[in-house]
This record gives sequence, C-alpha cells and structure tokens, in this order.
Amino acid sequence: MSSTDPLPTLLLVDGHAYAYRAFYAIRSLNSPEGAPTNAIYGFVKMLQKMETILRPTHRLVLWDRGLAAERMAELPDYKQQRSPTPDDLERQFPQIEGWLEAAGIAAWSQAQTEADDWIGTYAKRAEASGWRTVVASSDKDFMQLVSDRVGLYNPNDKTERVWTAAEVVAKTGVQPDQVVDWLSLIGDAVDNIPGVPGVGPKTATQLLQKYGTIESLMSRLGEVKSESQRSNLQASVERLQRNQRLIALKTSFSGGPALETLRIEPVDATRRERLGGMYRQWGFRSLLSELGLPWEGPDQGMLL
Repeated sequence: MSSTDPLPTLLLVDGHAYAYRAFYAIRSLNSPEGAPTNAIYGFVKMLQKMETILRPTHRLVLWDRGLAAERMAELPDYKQQRSPTPDDLERQFPQIEGWLEAAGIAAWSQAQTEADDWIGTYAKRAEASGWRTVVASSDKDFMQLVSDRVGLYNPNDKTERVWTAAEVVAKTGVQPDQVVDWLSLIGDAVDNIPGVPGVGPKTATQLLQKYGTIESLMSRLGEVKSESQRSNLQASVERLQRNQRLIALKTSFSGGPALETLRIEPVDATRRERLGGMYRQWGFRSLLSELGLPWEGPDQGMLL
C-alpha cells in the first residue's frame, strides 16, 4: 500500500442481527413465485446504505454458528430464553449468503462460535494493523471494543454517526474498558445473564466511576455505604467473576480470511449478471435497475 492510499477502514457486519432487523422492518414481501424475500431485500438495502454512509475500503459479514461451549458450561441458561427463528426468516438465510457470495462480499463463520467473538477478533486484528474499524450492530457488548481505531455504527441511532468513546460514556457513564464490568454488575437480560440484585445501570455507573473496576470495588467493599448493596455485592463475588468471563469478547481466534482479501471491489460483468438473475427471481426491479439490467419478468415484480 502506497503512502498516498487512504487509511483502510474495515466494516464488520453482525449478519444475523441485520437479517433479523431486515425481516421485521419489512413485514411482507414475496417473490413472484410467492416465497418470502423481505429479509433478503432489507439486508441488501441496509448494507448498501451503510457503505454509502461509512465509505469502508474493506468489509466482512460475520455469522453465528452456535453458542460457545465454554459459555454454556459457565451458564446453561445463556441465551436460552430466545424465541426460535421464524420459519420465513430461516428460509431466507441461504439466499442472503448466496447473494453475498455473488456480490463478492466476504463472509465468515465457524461451527460452535458466535459472531460477536469473530467481530472482536477482526476488530483487534485491524487495530493491530493500524486500520480503522466500524462494527455495525446494536449489541451493547460491542461498546467494550471502542477505541481510537474502533467505532460503532448503531442502527438504532437515528443520527447515523459512528460511536466513539464519547458516545459510550454518554450511554453508560463509563469508559469502553469498563463496559465489561458495567454489564457484569447490571446483567444482560438479552443474553439471560443475571446481575447483582439491586444494582441497576445508574448504581453500576456510580460504583465504577468511584472504584474503577470490580476488583477494586470488591477490595474496598467496606467503603460502600449502603448495607444492602454491600451485602448483595459480597454475595455475588462468584457471579460477577462468571459474568466477566461471559461478557468479555474473545479477540484472539485464529483462522478466517486475511484482512487484505476483504477489500471492496467494483461489481464486474460476471457478478452483475449473477446478481441480475437473483433479482429477477426475487422480483427486485429497483435493484435490477441499479445494475443497469432489464426486468424481463412478470409485471408483479417488486417496485421497491
């Protein structure tokens, strides 16, 4: 890379999170044959929008392929309260992955691993290489990754800005390197991780602003003025240690595509024709038009 090249920016996309988001954002959309296509269409449009806003030079979509065995061993109820994937969404996952392959968009997953940990791994790899990284997800766990080189693009934030440490502090009251401890104290209902009884977000923030870390807090527990709070913290020592292990992202996996292979390239003629075939099958007339290709199908193709 020459000295005149821009600093690489890697976009890491939480694949399942965006597929779910697309599925529920567009409630009803079907191909000319009647197959559901709402998640496919929404996923394509969301990725296009992200790239227009963020202008990454490289990108990677990460998928969940099961839950980490060590987390399940620590807490058998980990993420077990989640509802099964709707059938109409499940049917669209292979098509979304097929679209990614046809479009030349790198994707990665590994059996019995969570996308969150691969996102953490690639964020650290890129950071170590001097790259910028933007993690696209609304998952609050990713706040722990934020640094001078790693930002968050939260689809729930209507300002469409990339979150830095300032936004993490505004949201939680603590620094990114305190997020694991903050979440360990309050728990995470989304992942079915119980926190310390009586310790909510404001209390956790106050404690960490004063003591810095859970370890420091527990070593100075006698300074905590509330007797009930002190008692609950003392009774939660093992829970807190477990929560830290559950919530901290793994950032040192080996394998996966090399950073240099993730560069965004223009869609060539071969890929354009492959995508065109998919868009005709799904009824995506507007996306066909973006490729400069004719519809050549029944009139009920989707004008979206």
